[in-house]
Amino acid sequence: MTNRQGIPIWYELISADADAAERFYGHVLGWQFERMPATPELDYRVANAGSTAVSGVMQQPAGEDMPRRWLVYFGVDDVDSSAQTAEQVGASIHVPPTDIPDVGRFAFLSDPFGALFYLMRGASEEDSQAFKCGQRAPQGHAVWNELTSPDPDAAIAFYGTLLGLRKEGGMPMGELGEYSFIHAGPNCIGAVMGEVPNGQAGWLVYFAVDDIDAAVERFGQAGGTAIQGPDEIPGNCFAFVGEDDQGSRFGLVGPRTR
Repeated sequence: MTNRQGIPIWYELISADADAAERFYGHVLGWQFERMPATPELDYRVANAGSTAVSGVMQQPAGEDMPRRWLVYFGVDDVDSSAQTAEQVGASIHVPPTDIPDVGRFAFLSDPFGALFYLMRGASEEDSQAFKCGQRAPQGHAVWNELTSPDPDAAIAFYGTLLGLRKEGGMPMGELGEYSFIHAGPNCIGAVMGEVPNGQAGWLVYFAVDDIDAAVERFGQAGGTAIQGPDEIPGNCFAFVGEDDQGSRFGLVGPRTR
């Protein structure tokens, strides 16, 4: 894929019950799922927003201790070189650079503070459309990537060295520190902040919805648990954080239209 280095190019939920996840997110976000050919080792479904592939759901393999949460794939030009750099600046490599035929090359890591993420170079020369800059993206696309870290400044420095991400602007949160915006080139892809009450360390993904109140209503109908919001944010939009019916946390962003 030709996306700028540091742009999120894919999102993945590792689930204890992929069938239940398919029902939940299909109801809340309107995703339609395409099941990849199953093998004894892997049950993987691709979620589509309209005609665009935006994320994947992986059934947790039996007997394997994998984190059941949403994960971000960051695009890089060279997975092997980037993984080496990451290790040199304090990351842990859980899966070394590995090829997936006809998909791309990836590595699975955690940053120096334990936040999990992927590096990937996609096999396709077309840009990924999974992440859309701007809150008014089509429903179902990721629009914001928020990192909660015990040391935000050091985390920003780490991802700056690895991915070229940089801090540009922010919002003060009083005793909780600063909500620092991070950019990949000209694109603001999200923010980094310190630990907060009811927060969860690591990367949190926010998906766009057409109407925040209708989406939160669907979220409740599907069995989700509200954590925070909807709260008004700049841009005449509202943000909501919750957990799906299996406890995986994510966010929703959208306007209030009714």
